[in-house]
Order: sequence, then structure tokens, then C-alpha cells
Amino acid sequence: MTMLNEPYAIPVATSPTIQGREIAHYVGPAFGVIARAMGFTRGFTGGIRSLKKGEIPEFTMTVEEARHTAVQRLVEHAQAMGANAVVSMRFDSTEMGQGNLAEIVAYGTAVVLA
Repeated sequence: MTMLNEPYAIPVATSPTIQGREIAHYVGPAFGVIARAMGFTRGFTGGIRSLKKGEIPEFTMTVEEARHTAVQRLVEHAQAMGANAVVSMRFDSTEMGQGNLAEIVAYGTAVVLA
């Protein structure tokens, strides 16, 4: 399990720039992917809670953890490409199987900051 408050090894921004920093050059697109299942316990508990209206904490926690892991993998990919930051980061997700599996993709532009 990942620590959700753990900082990333390099700056990651949803904006096309990082305030106060100059982009020396663009390395290229980078991404991080995770396919995540709910697991029996969370899926069972979440399924019971889904019968009522409102947030389902088990599902929310699973999605938060998956997004964090996807960004960590994005950072690792960018660093392997020689980048020291990622700009224009976005998420995409797809439901797979019969609703019990989710693919989360974090993607952005790997850059070298001056």
C-alpha cells in the first residue's frame, strides 16, 4: 500500500509550466499505469454500502491509492527518460471486466527544468 501523503521524487504539475522554473527542454510523453481490483473485503463491504446513497469509503480509498500509484509510476518513467519534472499531468480511467477492475493512467509531459 502506498502512502498518500508521500511526496513525489520530482515536481509534478497539472499546469503546462512550473511557477518560477524555466523548462530547458521537453523530453516527451510519459505515463504510469495501474490496473486495480477492489479485493474481496473492500468489494463486499463497498457493495453492501452501495445499496444506500452517499460516498462509499472503500471505493474512494481504492481509487485514491491507485491514482497515487499511477503518478509514482509516471514519475519513475519520466526519470528513466532523463526528465526532472512532469508538466500537464492528467488522469484517465477505464472500467474493465464486470466493474470489478479499474485501469488508472497518469500521463503528462516529461521535461528538464533549467
